[in-house]
Amino acid sequence: MANLINTITSSRVWKSFFRHGWPDTEMNRSLVMTTNIFFHLHPVKVSRRSLRATYTWGLGVLSVIMFLTLAVTGALIMLYYVPSTEMAYRNIVDLQTKVPYGQLMRNMHRWAAHGMVLIVVLHMVRVFYTGAYKPPREFNWGVGIVLLLLTLGASFTGYLLPWDQLSYWAITVGTNIAGYTPLIGPQIRLMLLGGFEVGQNALTRFYALHIMFIPAAMLGIMSLHIWRVRKDGGLAAQDQANGSPTTAEGETVVTEEIEPEERFTRGPVKTYGLMALVRGESRMVERGPDDTVFSFPIVAILELLLTLGAILLLAFFSLVRNAPLEELANPDLTTNPAKAPWYFMALQELLLHMHPVLAGILVPGAVVLFLVALPYLDTDRSDSGRWFASRRGPKWVYFTALYTVVAQAFLIYFDEVMGLRGLGAASPLILQFIGPLMFGVILFGLPLLVIWRLKPTYRELMLVIFTIIITSAVTLTISGFLFRGPGMHLYPPWDMPGGYDPWSSL
Repeated sequence: MANLINTITSSRVWKSFFRHGWPDTEMNRSLVMTTNIFFHLHPVKVSRRSLRATYTWGLGVLSVIMFLTLAVTGALIMLYYVPSTEMAYRNIVDLQTKVPYGQLMRNMHRWAAHGMVLIVVLHMVRVFYTGAYKPPREFNWGVGIVLLLLTLGASFTGYLLPWDQLSYWAITVGTNIAGYTPLIGPQIRLMLLGGFEVGQNALTRFYALHIMFIPAAMLGIMSLHIWRVRKDGGLAAQDQANGSPTTAEGETVVTEEIEPEERFTRGPVKTYGLMALVRGESRMVERGPDDTVFSFPIVAILELLLTLGAILLLAFFSLVRNAPLEELANPDLTTNPAKAPWYFMALQELLLHMHPVLAGILVPGAVVLFLVALPYLDTDRSDSGRWFASRRGPKWVYFTALYTVVAQAFLIYFDEVMGLRGLGAASPLILQFIGPLMFGVILFGLPLLVIWRLKPTYRELMLVIFTIIITSAVTLTISGFLFRGPGMHLYPPWDMPGGYDPWSSL
């Protein structure tokens, strides 16, 4: 048997497929990562610190797993789906009732889509709080923001395809938000819908975007994103593994950046000769200055286990909870309440409190611009790869998050019960622009004033601003999704009028 295996593995046919031997040496383990189509985006070696579950939480890998799950389940659903207003709803019903495992297939596709949106957002949050957006990774941070927007676009375009009441009115609300864009809003809405209302043209365009254009863009940009992680020096944990000087209190010491020409001085040319070879290993093996290990097989095994765990958990959840499907879409029967998809509920909640241009365009536009510009504003690399930058960082993040939740909840309830109208304001300019902007300045300004007295670093200021943005988005989403009932009024989630269940809109 050993001779047979040796004959096969030494044949020209075998070597045409596998260009290296078994991964039992360091050279072959390196070749596994550089010559394999699935592994070549990984570095040959990775930092031991980056393998800790509490550093990355596997969120980047989970995002890829969700994307691949969506691709497989989506391709299977396409075999039974026709993008027609007359057949789409019937196809989904047949898929759930007549196709073997069709209900499970649709459930996994639905929950994987929601899961990918949530995981990509959490991945961005993790990257920020570990300072992994700083040079030389600023471009890749921007690529990640583009991927987040594409993920939202992919989920949004797929929302319409069941063609039921839930999807019809959710897309109607979502495209109305896009229509508030100054100057070009109506043109954007017309381009998305292919007309003035949600109909056959809209279904065709959303279907094409969902199955072809957006996934193709995501696949290419995702490959670029993963490749840049490797080319930019691996995960930011490597920066801390290479050693950043700290004080006795654990604060990172800011050191002056030295150019390569200044770090290495040119000396006289020398020649060397190999005098002898000795047997055995040096005591420095596996103890290099960067404290790295070979990616294969450790990274491959961890990613395989994470993939199996994620798919099993997704399949279990899909078995216990079905994807929602309401009645056939009816343009003449408006649902109450008519809500956007949950990942756009923050925007819809803002629309209840301020002018549509401010809520739908200016505020989210300012947030996206801030995120894109962030790595070019905060360029200090001394705390890159470290959670919350310093020992004071976690306390400030927790304080800011708690303050933002309380302040946002108060403002939402105040506007619901009394609002600026109750203060006697009559001008629409004050009601919809000046008032909300004033409350926004207070929301941002108070924690910044408190922390400014403690002489924060620039990175710590960014921690506070980012935490306010993320916590505000989460609070607005929860308020709109769980607490808004019929008429878009506030109700306890357990006591909604007419038996409305907010979870049914998932």
